[in-house]
Amino acid sequence: FGRLKQFRRIATRYEKLARNFFGMLSLACAYIWLA
Repeated sequence: FGRLKQFRRIATRYEKLARNFFGMLSLACAYIWLA
């Protein structure tokens, strides 16, 4: 979870809709997994 905090959109819950939030969350997890 600490590595996800580098993504400001996720840490501040910038996306108000749950669908958009989980989309951004999965994109960030994929980025961390590949990096």
